[in-house]
Amino acid sequence: MTPSWLSQLAPDRAPPPLAWWHLAPGWWGLAALLASALVLALWWRRRPRRPSFRHWQRAALHELAQLQATSSQEVDSDATIARGLQQLLRRYAVVRHGRERVAALNGDAWIAFVVDHGGTAWAGETGRRLLRCAYGGDVASRAGTAEVRTDDRERWFAGARAFVKARG
Repeated sequence: MTPSWLSQLAPDRAPPPLAWWHLAPGWWGLAALLASALVLALWWRRRPRRPSFRHWQRAALHELAQLQATSSQEVDSDATIARGLQQLLRRYAVVRHGRERVAALNGDAWIAFVVDHGGTAWAGETGRRLLRCAYGGDVASRAGTAEVRTDDRERWFAGARAFVKARG
């Protein structure tokens, strides 16, 4: 290459530097997708959370264990224990199955509901004794023996535990 040929060449013309503002449509789509993902993540993080079924089940089982522990100490009367079981299972049933379905149930309809949803130990006379005891006094005073009271209590707690642990 001779110097005369080099002098005949045109000067270098580099293209203008690329600006980040004028992005291709794909990059705009990606930016919109990332922005919407960020907004969704923030909303998901701040949304009000409803306790899950497992939360209510654990809470009911914990309260049931506390009630059973106090009943084993023979401190509470049958009526107090029966009322505690009734209140616990009604609260749990309202949360689990809905107010419309549970709130109006009473008497044999309530016992049938508990039996149908897992509390089979409450079937028959055991459930009726629980209701009589909760709203009408001690079963032991009517039966006359402590063994019946202990047996009834065991069935009451077994039925309540089965009702809370049932899936349906």
